[in-house]
Amino acid sequence: MMPRGKPSPKMAITVDPEVHAGIVAAAAADGMSVSAWMTDAARRALVVRDGLAGVAEWEARHGALSPEELDAARSRLANRSRRARRTA
Repeated sequence: MMPRGKPSPKMAITVDPEVHAGIVAAAAADGMSVSAWMTDAARRALVVRDGLAGVAEWEARHGALSPEELDAARSRLANRSRRARRTA
């Protein structure tokens, strides 16, 4: 019988022992499997990577962000993080 849907590809990775322990502990604390936790972490890392590439592209067209623009962005991120912690 063929599996239904789109089966997830399997990966075998090697990590440093202290990273492994941190992953296992974080997954347990979040009530997730290690696979789900790693998928979530990788997804977030890819979003950050895409965001940084977007900023680099914008800066290539318009020039570097000013210190004031960077401060405003940091403030928005800090506010977003505080709101996320309150709703979690």
